[in-house]
Amino acid sequence: MNQRDVFLVDGARTPFLKVRGGRGPFTPVDLAVQCGRPLLARQPIPPEAYDMVILGCVNVIADEMNPARVAALRLGMGEAMVAFTVQINCGSGMQSLDTAYRYIREGRGDLILAGGTESLSHAPMVLRDEAVEWLAGMQRSSGALATAQSAVQIRPRDLKPVIGLERGLTDPITDLSMGQTAEILAHHFGISRKMADAYAVESHKRLAAAQEAGTLDDEVLPAFDRAGSVYKRDDGVRPDSTLEKLGTLNPVFEKPHGQVTAGNASQVTDGASWCVLASGEAVERHGLRPLARIVDSEWAALDPAIMGLGPVMSVTPLLQRRELSAEDIDLWEINEAFAAQVLACLAAWQDADFCTQVLGLDAPFGTIARDRLNIDGGAISLGHPVGTSGNRIVLHLANAMARTGGKRGVATECIGGGQGGAMLLEAP
Repeated sequence: MNQRDVFLVDGARTPFLKVRGGRGPFTPVDLAVQCGRPLLARQPIPPEAYDMVILGCVNVIADEMNPARVAALRLGMGEAMVAFTVQINCGSGMQSLDTAYRYIREGRGDLILAGGTESLSHAPMVLRDEAVEWLAGMQRSSGALATAQSAVQIRPRDLKPVIGLERGLTDPITDLSMGQTAEILAHHFGISRKMADAYAVESHKRLAAAQEAGTLDDEVLPAFDRAGSVYKRDDGVRPDSTLEKLGTLNPVFEKPHGQVTAGNASQVTDGASWCVLASGEAVERHGLRPLARIVDSEWAALDPAIMGLGPVMSVTPLLQRRELSAEDIDLWEINEAFAAQVLACLAAWQDADFCTQVLGLDAPFGTIARDRLNIDGGAISLGHPVGTSGNRIVLHLANAMARTGGKRGVATECIGGGQGGAMLLEAP
């Protein structure tokens, strides 16, 4: 069967809002609706004309089961709109795009709205097992005396809730936090604290410059909460970051000598992103102007303890299949889970032994120039809403390629649990 061209024709996201100790103003679906409404409104297509809606989300809240369907209905896309939610941890937003891409490529759709959303500030607090057992015993108690006897059996420490997000960011197989996996990579590839901090400073300065220049204005749409407050920009950026300031921060995961700090790791944030994908026939029929063509994608898996190398393991076979080298790629978006993790990927691609023994190459993969990588900053400066980031980096890559005249671009991320995803775009 002939495979059809698939185009990314438009997209938008909310500002990424840093979690600051309490619940943010938006649930996952709220965020998806905030950027979805204006995005759909600026298309020459009625909302009900789409074939389906696919949304990545990791921390689904109880009041919004299948957030894709809830968002589609709130966006006025009609009761007949098929909508489903996908989850592959940090790759969820890219998985929505990949699923949509394959549906359209194979002729099973022409227009699909694919996105990612995450409200990490709404991640639940979970009862401890001891508290659950106590409550169950209370429910089984019959009569006042038995109920009273059950009531006094609880210990105060058992009522202390478990932070769901903290457990969610810990791998259940290795029992390592995501930050600890970055520490392992820093050790293996010789990434120093100073190198990680320098990368973080640059991320903040690049995002601040993009905001000042208005580069993100068409991509980042304002969000309005129920109290009437407006959120216009990613609010975690620190343009005054310096090596000296970051150097005063203590390691978070491996004290006292670790490399990963709050300053050189991705920020915990809330945010959503959508992309409109279309077939060539839909582009012509509706008079759309594509940002980029989706050429190919690749998923890979590896030891969860070194999950940060997911970009290396997914990008390399993708480019080999397309007979492309690192030098053939004009722009790169590598999600900045941790500065040490991104730098470890760059180091792995230049390490002759790693490339021959692990990747099966005859020579090092090559060098990715810093002026081609995350040119407007990344998750260290703007945040990493887990289910959203994979969508955001593809959308931003397409916009950056259109702005700079780049011919090819790669978006990739590491995925908690030991996976990686990558997507190859070309100018249309």
